[in-house]
Amino acid sequence: MTAIQLEHFLSELRACVGAAHVLTQALDTWSYTEDWRKKYHGKALAVVSPGSTEEVAAVMKAACTYKVPVVTQGGNTGLSGGATPDDSGLQIVLSTRRLNRIRHIDTANDAVIVEAGVVLQVLQDAALECDRLFPMTLAAQGSCTVGGNLATNAGGTAVLRYGSMRDLTLGLEVVTPDGSIWSGLRALRKDNTGYDLKQLYIGSEGTLGVITAAALKLFPRPKSMLTAMMALESLQGAVNFLAAARGALGPSLTAFEAMSSPCVPLLARHFPDLRWPFSELYPVAVLVEISDYDSDTHAREVLEGLVVDAMKSGTVVDGVVAESIAQSRALWSLRESISEAQGMEGAHIKHDISLIASSLSAFVTEAERALERVEPGARVAWFGHLGDGNLHFNVLAPKGADAQAFVSRQGEINMIVHDLVAAYNGSISAEHGIGQLRRDENHRYKSPLELTLMNSSKHALDPLGRMNPGKVLVSI
Repeated sequence: MTAIQLEHFLSELRACVGAAHVLTQALDTWSYTEDWRKKYHGKALAVVSPGSTEEVAAVMKAACTYKVPVVTQGGNTGLSGGATPDDSGLQIVLSTRRLNRIRHIDTANDAVIVEAGVVLQVLQDAALECDRLFPMTLAAQGSCTVGGNLATNAGGTAVLRYGSMRDLTLGLEVVTPDGSIWSGLRALRKDNTGYDLKQLYIGSEGTLGVITAAALKLFPRPKSMLTAMMALESLQGAVNFLAAARGALGPSLTAFEAMSSPCVPLLARHFPDLRWPFSELYPVAVLVEISDYDSDTHAREVLEGLVVDAMKSGTVVDGVVAESIAQSRALWSLRESISEAQGMEGAHIKHDISLIASSLSAFVTEAERALERVEPGARVAWFGHLGDGNLHFNVLAPKGADAQAFVSRQGEINMIVHDLVAAYNGSISAEHGIGQLRRDENHRYKSPLELTLMNSSKHALDPLGRMNPGKVLVSI
């Protein structure tokens, strides 16, 4: 692009959204060009913030005319570098922060139409004001956006009960690479009229188009939500207990989180104000949450009964049921602080994997042995959403090891872990997306036919390859 063409392009962008919403100076754009983990750094030709779907369409038409690549960004809380521009300085960042309206809440249909830039917690609060529940819950909910949740098919802690964003979405509004608007915001529970296009865009990480709004499911607000934490002797015991809890609690079982014992000393060192509820250190702890539509009394009877029965049978060796909202939040704080504690501990290599529940114990045992052979003393501190088979299987450097030397072996360690995941028919990305972090590895584990089909879809919807290039797919 020549200097004259660049100026014409920027002028068109300013005409589309207003000059105040087109940032070009590095001082103004830097926060948009670095990912949350500060792992990826890029440059932006401009950061553009449309305030409506029509403005998004106008921006996309201008970008199409000048053949400018577009990186869509929401709250910039992703963990795979999926919303970070490259370092060419030739890509624009399309920020959805001004697409922040909740357009309509329909309590009769238990549905909401919400724009992509709405912060997840804002949506949760709006649903509660209408005595409804939007169940997507994750650590970044105070800053992540609905559009980002859709782009990565976010999971969170309640997938066991409510499913991922794919399951929570009824319809989408999308702007295509050429600036056309697909108005697919039908909040229907049944629509059997051909290809389900919304599912193509969910999880596509902005590589096919720009999600501008969504029709999402709401649910009746539970009368009570209770939390318990229990200690077990093994991961297999936790898996067995999960099956028992499903049988006893049915759909009221909302979350079933697990954490391994190496997580506990990390919490004690870096979050000393958090109190571990057990006097002993057991191999595994699980956090169980139930949603009850009867009453708090009924919920407590059910959950306490589950804990007592599990302890009598020897499945669980210790347990505590939260007596208040404050105690429940304290238990959840333990689980939600593990990732940050691992970061504070020092060098570590993250894995976001999923396997079927029945394979989890065998996988962890085999992976730990394999890692010990290649990196003696490495500490595996896993945690995650056991209810849906999603483990954050993280490997910390041996105590006293050179951090840089350890991290330099990330490729080797990733291959050990991910080869085993593949051998167990699992996935190397459960909820964090592919982005650029796992792009090359994804090509290693996808079949040639899968890659052909994915590339064909990409080429059909984005023939010039301008949408978030370099993410998810190696090439089109």
